[in-house]
Amino acid sequence: MRDADPGLFGPSSVTWQMHGDPMMWVAGVRALYLQALHPRAVRGVMQNSDFRKDAWGRLMRTAGFVGTTTYGTTEAAEKAGARVRKIHTMLSATDPDTGERYGVDEPELLLWVHCAEIDSYLHVVRRSGFPVGAAAADRYVAEHRESARLVGLDPARVPASTAELAAYFEKVAPDLAAGAEARVVDDFLQRPPTAPLLVPARALLWRRVANLAYASLPRYAHALYGRPAPPPATVTRRLVTTGTLLRCVPARLRWQLPPKHILRAMARLGPGSRPASYKVDRQDAILDGPGRARRRDGGDSTRCQSRGTPG
Repeated sequence: MRDADPGLFGPSSVTWQMHGDPMMWVAGVRALYLQALHPRAVRGVMQNSDFRKDAWGRLMRTAGFVGTTTYGTTEAAEKAGARVRKIHTMLSATDPDTGERYGVDEPELLLWVHCAEIDSYLHVVRRSGFPVGAAAADRYVAEHRESARLVGLDPARVPASTAELAAYFEKVAPDLAAGAEARVVDDFLQRPPTAPLLVPARALLWRRVANLAYASLPRYAHALYGRPAPPPATVTRRLVTTGTLLRCVPARLRWQLPPKHILRAMARLGPGSRPASYKVDRQDAILDGPGRARRRDGGDSTRCQSRGTPG
């Protein structure tokens, strides 16, 4: 097992532990809301993909990419990145105001998409109770220079700490707007197309996820969309409650989506590689044996976990 390929991040990384948390699904929706506020970036999506007809397929492909790059072998991650880069080179968009034609793989567009994702993943998971301290948060941002490289960015130009990430958002703020395309994304996330029999579930479950993701956006995003959000304390309480409930679902059941990436990684590397929140601030997590993992709730416990300890 020790000689097995740990992939791009490996079991000692913050990414390995954090991406196994169920609140990543809420974080992914927040990322979509945030990404849509960059007119050039969202235009590239709208002009090249009718995501409204294959919403769930697109969501699962994105989750599959994150799962592969996080828990797959190095070869699998590199191949996934190569596919994304190849697709991007074939796509372009047109600015309706100027007639300018530009590629969707422009570095500034790729950087926005990357930063919106990483910020959303880190913000939602931390705020919902997953224990990520300041140093670990910086490590997480720095680790994802690797995922930025996979999609075609120069890692040296990518934020490597939470401070650098915040500075990037401050710099790009003047370019953001809730244009027509962002309104389409907003409407879609509130009411994604679904089979008639699933409409009640959409209203009961999905709308709550979408509203929670929207509420967790920064204040400037709420201002741009023009739709208020609950007070920050209320949002935090809802995130913690949702995270606690989702973490009550047995891990091996949760980890079926994306399709068994974590379970396959554990089969490849051994049970000591199981993602667990207590490992986040431990540089030597890769040395944990399966016995210690079980004793510290890093094993396959199916009991409901307390706040900040995903199951």
